[in-house]
Amino acid sequence: MNNRVKILFLIHDLGQGGAEKVLINLVNNMDQNRFDITITALFGGGVNEQFLSPRVKYNYIWKKAYPGNSRIMKLLSPKQLHNMCVKEVYDIEVSYLEGPSARIIAGCPNMETRRYCWIHSNHFSMEEVTKPFRNEKEAKRCYTSFEKIICVSQYIKENFCQWIPVREKCRVLYNAVESNVILKKSKEDAPEIVQDGSIKLVAAGTLKEVKGFERLLHIIKQLVADGEKVHLYLLGKGPLEKELKNYIKNNRLEKYVTMLGYQINPYKYVAKSDIFVCSSYSEGFSTAVTEALIVGTAICTVDVSGMNEMLGENNEYGIVTENSEEGLYQGLKVLLNDKEKLEKYKQKAYIRGKIFSVVKTVNETQKMFEEDMEKK
Repeated sequence: MNNRVKILFLIHDLGQGGAEKVLINLVNNMDQNRFDITITALFGGGVNEQFLSPRVKYNYIWKKAYPGNSRIMKLLSPKQLHNMCVKEVYDIEVSYLEGPSARIIAGCPNMETRRYCWIHSNHFSMEEVTKPFRNEKEAKRCYTSFEKIICVSQYIKENFCQWIPVREKCRVLYNAVESNVILKKSKEDAPEIVQDGSIKLVAAGTLKEVKGFERLLHIIKQLVADGEKVHLYLLGKGPLEKELKNYIKNNRLEKYVTMLGYQINPYKYVAKSDIFVCSSYSEGFSTAVTEALIVGTAICTVDVSGMNEMLGENNEYGIVTENSEEGLYQGLKVLLNDKEKLEKYKQKAYIRGKIFSVVKTVNETQKMFEEDMEKK
């Protein structure tokens, strides 16, 4: 056991986001006889902490996030932050999200330690890439210091490399998704899903602006006005919760929209719905859409990064629309008005979901780590 690779994964927190869930899937399925694994979160209290295997060490730096933390952290250099946050020496240190955790891992003073960074998000400007850093120069210096940059889709890789010159270090590894666990949990009862003959739509994610739930509610209002028999189930919590609830109330949509809050088991709701809807303005490689494919729910999504990789070209496994309110509305109308097409996409989703294997992704990740360690 003493020859295990000692590895640290650093992440902002273990909250309800997709990257946080994927990290849990990854470390829980890694070979504990080959890897001595620690997760450190900058901020504790995340809802995904409860799913972490007891075999994985876990700690956090601060009990919870505090106002202005990013600005305060920029007062310290990457090396100073690393000295504050990382108290042991590791063979490998991984920033599992871009931004503050990348800045910290880049400050590792031990030249024998291998450093990696996972990129989950799409970036629309250099300003967005460099926001967690002091300036563009520091951002480029930090990212180019990593052994490898792991991108969760080819689209994310192409996007990131247009801002940071690290193409030769970049590798694409899809997210680790526990399909067997998802399928098992999807069979649990979901009494909140009303059997009233309506076409059931489901959407999931943190209730924040980037997820586009406001425009999704606009679409539901229009579909109801069209006479479509639909019901939207919205999973998640977040800063826009009150605003979304007010919109539902003010527009008399209570009969057509149910907000279910954060759910430990979202799969039972997704599996019992007809269409999973992604209304996001931006995504990395959507964990929620991957999970919907696994349980065989038809997909209607706006065009965000990773969707064409996931759903195939020419809408083979799901409908991808232009990233606009009108585009998503029209895509949903296609499925609502063609029951045969809806059933076809449910079958196609289930077929496509079989390609997402936690075993495949974990094995590729472990092989990458061990091969790089052999080069030392």
